[in-house]
Order: sequence, then C-alpha cells, then structure tokens
Amino acid sequence: MKQYSETQIRNIALLGHGGSGKTTLADAILFYGKATERIGKISDSTTVMDFDAEEKKRKTSVSTAVYALEINDNKLNIIDAPGLFDFAAGVSEALAAADSAIIAISGKSGLTVGAKQCFEKARALKKSVGFFVGKLDSSHAHFYRVLSSLAGQYGAVICPIIVPYIEGEEVKSYINLIENKAYGCNGLEIKEMRMPVSEEIDNMRSMLLEAVATTDEALMEKYFGGEEFTVEEILGGLALGVKSGDICPVYSGVQQSGNAIPLMVDNLLKIMPSVADCAYTNADGEAVTYDKNGEAAITVFKTIADPFVGKLSYFKVISGAIKGDTRLINNRTGEEERLSKVMWLKAGKQEDADVITAGDIGAVAKLGDVLTGDTLSAKGTIAAKKPYFPNPNLTVAVYPKSKGDEEKIASALARITEEDPTIKVYNDKETHELILCALGEQHIDVVISRLKAKFGAEVELKAPKIAYRETIRKEVKVQGRHKKQSGGHGQFGDVWIKFEPCDEEELVFQEEVFGGAVPKNFFPAVEKGLKESAMKGVLAGYPMVGIKATLFDGSYHPVDSSEMAFKMAAAIAYKDGIPQASPVLLEPIGTLKVLVPDEMLGDVIGDINKRRGRIIGMNPAENKLQEIIGEVPMAEMSDFATAMRSITQGTATFTLEPTRYEEVPAMITQKIIDANK
Repeated sequence: MKQYSETQIRNIALLGHGGSGKTTLADAILFYGKATERIGKISDSTTVMDFDAEEKKRKTSVSTAVYALEINDNKLNIIDAPGLFDFAAGVSEALAAADSAIIAISGKSGLTVGAKQCFEKARALKKSVGFFVGKLDSSHAHFYRVLSSLAGQYGAVICPIIVPYIEGEEVKSYINLIENKAYGCNGLEIKEMRMPVSEEIDNMRSMLLEAVATTDEALMEKYFGGEEFTVEEILGGLALGVKSGDICPVYSGVQQSGNAIPLMVDNLLKIMPSVADCAYTNADGEAVTYDKNGEAAITVFKTIADPFVGKLSYFKVISGAIKGDTRLINNRTGEEERLSKVMWLKAGKQEDADVITAGDIGAVAKLGDVLTGDTLSAKGTIAAKKPYFPNPNLTVAVYPKSKGDEEKIASALARITEEDPTIKVYNDKETHELILCALGEQHIDVVISRLKAKFGAEVELKAPKIAYRETIRKEVKVQGRHKKQSGGHGQFGDVWIKFEPCDEEELVFQEEVFGGAVPKNFFPAVEKGLKESAMKGVLAGYPMVGIKATLFDGSYHPVDSSEMAFKMAAAIAYKDGIPQASPVLLEPIGTLKVLVPDEMLGDVIGDINKRRGRIIGMNPAENKLQEIIGEVPMAEMSDFATAMRSITQGTATFTLEPTRYEEVPAMITQKIIDANK
C-alpha cells in the first residue's frame, strides 16, 4: 500500500442498530473499491468484516473491524462497529478511531433506538455524521418515510444527497441531487439515465440547496438572488456544513446488490473531512490537530488477545510518524514499549507497513502492558482522551466444569478483559465466587464461547449468591459453661455474657467483670471464641453483624481453666444466647438510578415495584429523559438489565450500587433458610 497525504485519508465508522446492514454496506464499499470480487452475505458467513469465528456462527457482528481501502486515489479506513447493544464497546472503539460516521438505517425498520444512540454518541464527540438508508429492495421499505422521520427528529441538519426515484413500489433509478442527474446503479456499473420529472425530487433538491446556502454568506446571497449553484459550490458548501455539524448528508441504496453505493462513496470522498481537517481530543479535553511533523505518538483504541498469536493492538497515529522498531513510552505506566513491526489492517488480515503517519490507523503485535485507551509517545508526555465504555450491569457466577481449572479460567478471563473493557471479573470475598459482569446475555454467551474455543476452558454459570447477613433485635443474658474431665487436668470455663444490638459491622466485645470472677488473661480467649462464632449466624449460616457482647460474670478453676476452655465457653454462650435474641436475616439494599424516556416511565416504575423496590425521587434529565432514583433489594436485581432492555427497547441506562442492609421480610426469610439447610 502506498503512502497517502493527510488530505487523502478519511476514517469513517459505520454505525447503526443491529441488523441495519452495516457489515454488508462495508462489503459493498470494498467491492466498489476492487478489494473483493463479490459482496458477501451475512447468511452465508462470507462478509469480509465479520471474520471472527463467533461472528460467523452467530451471523452478526460482535466486535469492531477495520479495513484500509485504497480507492479513487484516496485512502478510506472503514471501521465497522457491531450494532447489538450487548457489544456497545465496539461503538466506543470505532468512534475513538473515526473522524466521521455513517449511520446505516433499514428502509423497512426506519429510525431505530440503536441509530438514535449512535447519532447522539457521534455528535457528542463532535464527529461529522451522515446517514445511509439501505435495504430498499425489501418489501415495505420506503426511503421517503425514513427521510421524513430523520427530518422530524433532527431538523434542518438533514440533507438528502442520493435519493431513489420510485414508481409504485419499485426503485427505478437513483438521483444525485448535487448534479441533478439520474443514474441506474448496480454494483460497479453507474449508468446515467433520463432525469425523471417529480415534484418529490424537486422538493428534495430544494432541501439540499437551502442547506448549502446556510454554510456561506456568498452562497446565501446567490441563493436568494435566484442564481444557480455550480457543482463545485455545492460540494464546497456541503464540505463546510458536514465539518461544522450543520449538515448531515443522507444517502440511499441497496447494500447486497451494490445499488447506488458508488454514488455514495464518490461523494463521501469529496465532502467528508479528511485527516487534515480533523483533530483528536487530548486528556484535558482540548482539540489538537494531527501533526505529521510532531513527536511520534499513538493512541490504542482496540485490543485483541489471542493465546496463540498474542496481543494485537489497533492504534491511531495522533502525531508524527510510526515505523518498525519505534520505541515509545506509555503515558499510563511510564514504561517503554518497542513497536517491532507496524501493519495496515485488512479486517481479519494485516499487511506490513513501512510507515504510518499522523491521522492514519494501523496495528502492532505483542506490546507488553498496553491497554485500550493508552497513549504511547516518544517522550511519554502526550495523552489522548480515553474512550468512554459503558459499565457492565449483568452479573453471573462462573464455576469450572472440571476440578482444577480455576486458575486456567481466571487467567483466560483476565486476557478477555484486556480485549473488552466492558467486561469485569472479580472474586467475591463474601461468597467466594468468581463473578463475571457484562452488558447482556449475548455478551456473556460470547465470552463463555471464547473461553472454550480460545483457551480450552469450559465453565458453567449460576446466579450469583447474595451476601446476606444476620443480626439480633433484643438483649439477652446467657451463661456459657464448658466442663470436661477425662483424667489428669480437666477443662473448665464459665462465662456470663450479655448480647445486645449495636450499629457496628463487626462484633463489639466489652468486659465488665468485677472481683476477678474471670481472670483478665482469659478475656482475649472469650473475645476470640465469640468472634469466630459470629462468622456463622444461627438462621442460615450468614455472618452476624450489629452485635455487642459484654462479659459481665463467670467463674474459673485454678487448675483446669485454660484459654481453650474459655473460648469454648464463649462459643456455647453464643450458640445458646443468639436464638433467644430475636435473630433476623438482613439483605443488601442498593441505590438504583435509571435514565428512561418520559413515555416509558410508568412501565419502569412498575418493574421496580415488583422487585420490592421503593421510588425515592425523580429528576428531569437531558434529551427528554427522566432519572428515577430508588432503593431495591440486590437479591431481586439479577435480571434487571434484561428486563430494562425489553421494556425500553434498549433506551434506558442504569447504575446500581450496594449501600446498606435491611431486614428481610418474614416470608422470604423462611425461603432463604430452607435453601441453606
């Protein structure tokens, strides 16, 4: 691959809802660019960008893919992101690498939740955004209905560029509104056709010309003066508007056949910003232009961990130029890393590169302690803003299918978390379980499948145990007496202990012994016996909390008393006394915060109420969202993420943080006790 200047390089992410046709769109672009001999099919697992074994098996994208395409004397880095909510990390990765985005929309499904979220994320990062309305060969697909919904949602920024001419239900041709010409377009073939007479097309072109006029005062004067714009003036105005965010171009076509894809690509190369027009955001939130003559620096936007090939890091050069054997310092660790060989990305393959310049994208293998989001530079002083990754909210407990595989599984999961920042793995000290957190059920399913395929580790999943507690509700005074005689020295310990509720987490021990009824040297043994006993409650075996134990009397034997005897006596007092002190079970309560659209507020509140939750407040938020604040038992929240996905079609987000313990209702207490017998 030859070297391209910063004015010839464009980094474009393909985003959208799952099933909207992003990956097939990428294939169609590659076909037009002569990188492939045909347009692959998702159903046949023959698309270029879905190269991972999991993607071929599931017939859907699960991770971000990049292809460096040489086309029309330009370089186009296509970044295909998954559309399913469970693999939202891919959208973050794609937007970290891209300077602009094309959001694919099905002409049949219309403007979906996933498309809206992608638009909002891209705009928040100040990326140029366009839309491609595809699958127009599907029954009931309707471009103009989708265009109307886009205009209704986003207003005057929506600007049609390539639109279909439809007779009845059939698309007859595509209209390039810039040139005001009709084209029959199939695959690589672009054939100019007779321009149809249509009021609808005239209205579309008016939308385009009005949008262009707003980008420049001279164009505005010309427009109101009734003069025609030249093609160059339209393209220049579009480029200005797209860069500023005042224009979002809209294209149309059919991915699988390639219809109108060449028209779109040719236009994208003319109006989408090149690397020379773009900037990256540094750690201080400042926009910094790409400088090919600056200090060598890269930012890692994706990591692939493979037990055989090793780690592969996808990076974007943000300053200078990167060659093989370059040495850079990781801003996060301060450690030097050697980039032995740099490569261009061709989806599942790589091509050796001599040099990769500022604004361009590449890959490097076998870096050491380098993670997604790290910035590496010659002096270690440059830092790009880290990508935002959503927090995982669905948890499962992971158990090995074969004994002795615990270390293998833990090591494999650690490698997978390097690859996917939206996965968290930790050992729960309370329940002694290995906990896996992810974004959804499909996400977890992919992780488990990769554990087996890549690392040979088979596991089974269970609902995580709940870290219940036990406590007491009233005061009791009991005697604990341990006496044993078996020849020679015997064992004797005798204590009187008062148990009462308190506010401390651990057992509080106090002594109020008078007259030497129990010698001071046995006090530590009594305390130890009580604290060891309190590790298991009397109801269901959960740790006891909120207990104060006061040693106030007892007796001893000058020969037979010992530390062990008094420790045993304390344990007997605990065993006999706690059941008399009205023991109760406590459950962890979490603070829940949910962001949800206004129209779905009632359904979400209803679901929270079913989970024994309490609503304690609501606040208006941005983008017509409401924030619900509530308190819920953690035991009821295992499938809350799945429920929210279903109830709100993926529009709701939430956080859940354990905050305190409360008494479990009596009916539920008995079920927990029975389950732990």
